Amino acid sequence: MKIKTKLNIGIGLLFLMILLLAFASTWYVSSLKQEADNVLAANYLSVEYARNMLGASDQYSAGDTVALATLRSNLAKQKKNVTELSEKEITTNLELKLNRLLDNPSDQQHASELREELVNLMNVNMAAIVKKNDHTKLLANEAFLLISILGALSFLIAFVLWVNLPSNIADPIKKLTNSIREIAKQNYAQRLYFKGDSEFVDLANSFNSMAERLQEYSNSKLDHILQEKKRVEALVNSMHDPVIGLNDKKEILFINDEALQLIGLSREEVKLKPLQELANANDLIARIVEIPEKTPERQVHALEDNTLNIFVDNKESYFEKQVYAIEIVPTGEQALQHVGEVIILKNITSFKELDVAKTNFIATVSHELKTPIASIQMGLELLNHPKTGELSENQRKLMEGIKDDSERLLRITSELLNMSQVETGNIKLFAQWCNPMPVITYALQATRLQAEQKHIELVTELDEDLPEVYIDEEKTAWVLTNFITNAIRYSAEHSKIIVSLAKKDAKLVFSVQDHGKGIDSSYKDRIFDRYFQIPGSMRSGTGLGLSIAKDFIENQGGSIAVESSVGVGSTFSFSIPTNKNQHYSKS
Repeated sequence: MKIKTKLNIGIGLLFLMILLLAFASTWYVSSLKQEADNVLAANYLSVEYARNMLGASDQYSAGDTVALATLRSNLAKQKKNVTELSEKEITTNLELKLNRLLDNPSDQQHASELREELVNLMNVNMAAIVKKNDHTKLLANEAFLLISILGALSFLIAFVLWVNLPSNIADPIKKLTNSIREIAKQNYAQRLYFKGDSEFVDLANSFNSMAERLQEYSNSKLDHILQEKKRVEALVNSMHDPVIGLNDKKEILFINDEALQLIGLSREEVKLKPLQELANANDLIARIVEIPEKTPERQVHALEDNTLNIFVDNKESYFEKQVYAIEIVPTGEQALQHVGEVIILKNITSFKELDVAKTNFIATVSHELKTPIASIQMGLELLNHPKTGELSENQRKLMEGIKDDSERLLRITSELLNMSQVETGNIKLFAQWCNPMPVITYALQATRLQAEQKHIELVTELDEDLPEVYIDEEKTAWVLTNFITNAIRYSAEHSKIIVSLAKKDAKLVFSVQDHGKGIDSSYKDRIFDRYFQIPGSMRSGTGLGLSIAKDFIENQGGSIAVESSVGVGSTFSFSIPTNKNQHYSKS
């Protein structure tokens, strides 16, 4: 419990008990005073009046005006001071008998009766005085008991506060004082531990954090630091890949010889220099640390998101940039803190050369395979010619299988050839402003026979007043044909495929919607990757068609997308900007 809470509870209870004690004492004293006043006013005065009248009756004789006046005045006062139940009847009888005595002063019988009534009046009031006295004693006893209980509780609370509170405050302060003295003596291993959740627990945590940092600083000797620094520098310089270390202010903390050789600067020129200043003077640094380029004439450009193509010593080299954030938990803290970054440029030139060799090999093989495939297809045409002779049923089936395989092989080699052209950058775009309708017409004609074989209806939804678009008509039609062919392949018989063309936000959007089984959401991000085919789908190609389609569209400044839900169908689409300034080519 917090010290402040303890003080509030203890002092608050003590204040409440004192307040109750004062209230009870005041109430009981007031009650006792009121009881005493009642006795004095109600009964004592009546006894006094009766005593005066009794003395006057003893002295009364005919013609004694003083005694008569005393009797009458005290009787009048008594009549005004009737407080007991039987006192009114006695006072009435007293007045009656006094009048009889005044009428016959010599009658001793009347005088005796008057005295008896006066004695009765005195007895009644004396009994009331005794009764009220007993009530007053009872009230006094109650007051004594209650005040004693409240006083005892107040004493108990005060005693508990006196015993516990000073120690709860003084003992932690004493421990803290002794610990501070130990810290002053450079005993940084000193720690404080308090139980509970009082303010001293937070104070102890802060003290321990301070002591831990002081101990860490005390153990960090300069020679040890220098030795570790040299060891780290030797480790960084021994790496064969360029390494650059940045602090949280984007200043170069360390850089190895490979990186210095790459950027063409000395260590003194870059160390602890503002990065913006270095980037302004060195284009390669600007690209490595992702600072915007200031001029278009560069010898470095990004091939992919994290790959750099750099010309070093008249040789083209490829580096993959890897950035590692450095985060530490400072001493005494709990949250991670970003303190810098390490940039490693991994040399992947050999891998790129192998990739280029692979691409050239695929292009060569694909190109060389086209000739024998064409010869096979020509031979099939000659065998199917009537002049060659009639074929048996088994021969016809065998030729149909050979024809299907040759067409599939030709399609695969065509896709491999297109892919190799894209990878080598040899793809040629013959873009011009043209009407988009011929693209739709060509794609529908190329796929109509295939759709009719499965009894699939091809439906077109075309906006009116479509603008011309700057595209390579042949390659765009190839992409749309690929979309429709895939839709036919994965659609059920007697279904419907919707081919639409619409203008949206300064773009023309070509889309093909089918009602097939759809694509699982876990595969949609990979559907345009090379060689990727959805698990469980029919294997009828190389998995390159959508990848090539993406390259064709993006080389024309467009974008490609897919929307699909399992059991509902898929919609493949691509958009081409209608503004000529948005077009570009990588050819």
